[in-house]
This record gives sequence, structure tokens and C-alpha cells, in this order.
Amino acid sequence: MNRSPLHPITDADIRTYEEDGVVCLRGQFDADWIARMLAEAVAQLDQPDGFRVEGEAGAEAGRAAALAKSHMARRNDTFKAFVEESPAAEITARLMGLDEVRFFYDQLFIKEPGTHAATAWHHDLPFWPLDGNHVASVWLALTPVTKATSGLVYLAGSHKWGKLYRPVPAVPREGFAFPEADAYEECPQFHKEFGNPDHRFLAWNMEPGDCLVHHPLTVHGAGDNASSDQRRVALSCRFFGGDVTWHGQRTVFQVPGSADEMFEVGAFPGNDDVFPVVWRAAA
Repeated sequence: MNRSPLHPITDADIRTYEEDGVVCLRGQFDADWIARMLAEAVAQLDQPDGFRVEGEAGAEAGRAAALAKSHMARRNDTFKAFVEESPAAEITARLMGLDEVRFFYDQLFIKEPGTHAATAWHHDLPFWPLDGNHVASVWLALTPVTKATSGLVYLAGSHKWGKLYRPVPAVPREGFAFPEADAYEECPQFHKEFGNPDHRFLAWNMEPGDCLVHHPLTVHGAGDNASSDQRRVALSCRFFGGDVTWHGQRTVFQVPGSADEMFEVGAFPGNDDVFPVVWRAAA
């Protein structure tokens, strides 16, 4: 399994990330990583934790049609190895121009064929207790992905709008957003504006081993999995460094082991136990 990217991160990749807020990188993870992580991801369907959509078309008997889980790497050795040993952390560091990055958290997203569970338009930062530009998410395709199978769609350049949209969880929860974040404006339903010439929408057909890397303020969403036979599985890992500071919780979201009182607002959250360094440039 490869530890470094299979292909160099080019100046063009970096410019695209900086200008669009997202870049698609092809074939950066070898077949061994894909096989190992896909098997572990599918095994999570039989575990009781995680947000699930039940009873949709295409789901196997007794299984969820859609599954979203977080923080697997903090309790599962396979996901932990991916965070520490795969090229994901280095990819984000090179795109952000950093000499080191820390692990923030990981998420798993599975949609079975025929699942009617769209991913609402949003951006990530309002969910989190962080400020800054140097947070990047690697969204790794573990199965083939198209727009029809719930591939992500991004609004190019939206990370530069200077906006914070209200964070709304996939399953509505009373009191999820604290008053500050609850007062943010609602994110528009941008799929209604696909024909708007003022917006540039980005989406990719992806093969296993391809990944998307996006800025925490890049607006994105996804539709249903309309396929009759293709499961969509993606693993997202988030890393930070550089200019990131602790904002304090905007929502009830919390990384296990962290608490507001552990960090100084406005300071870099450099706690090695909670947010360990997972990649550092060679001296």
C-alpha cells in the first residue's frame, strides 16, 4: 500500500484548489488501499452506530439504504492505519502548502442502489469549532462514482464568498446549532440554479482510487443514488494546520476527547493527543 501519492501534486493542482476550492486527483491510492478500505467500509453496514436511512429501495434486508459514520479511526485500527499511513495527509499538506498537518476526523458515506437520500447543499466549516483556511477534506472514491450515483457537486469559488451558511444535520436535531451558527443565513438550494450562468458547477465521474480535496467553505451537495445496481462508497478524512485557530463549538459536533475548555479561542489547537501530527515534510 502506497504511503506517498502515486502521482505528484502539481502546481496546476494547487492553483485549481486555491481558485475553485476543490480539485479532483486521479489514481492517488493503490488497489490494495481500495480493497482494504472498501471491505472495512462495507462491514460498517452491519454495525449499529452511525446515521442511517432505512427501508429505501435497493437496500439488502436488515441493512440501511444510506449510512454516514464519523470518527472510525479513533476506534478502528484499519481506519487509523489509513489516516496515518496512506497518502491522504500528504496530499492535503501539499495542496495547502504546509510542512505538516494534523488529523481532524474521518467520515464514511455509503448509499445503496436506489437510495433516495440527497445530501443537502452546505459547506463544512460552520459545523466545526475551527476557523481558518488550512483545513482540507479528502473524499476518496472506494467504488465508481457518477453524478447519477450521488457524486458530489461543487460550486467553484464559493470558498471566497465570505459567507457562513447555517449548519443543518442530515437528520434534523433540536438544538444542533448553537445560537451563533443558528443565526447564519440558510444555504440556498443550488440544484435549482444549475442553469444560472453566474455559477460554475463542478462534478466528476470517478474510479476507485480517485479523490476530491476541498476547502472547508466550498459549497457542495449530492443527489440520490439513482443507480439500480451500483453502491456508492466514499471515505472522507479531514486534516488541518497552518492558520487554523480554535473558534469554540458552533454546533453539538465534537471530536471525541476534545472539549471547548481544552483550547484557547483564537489559538492554534495543537493538542497532540486529540489532533496528532500525521504528516511532516522531511527535514
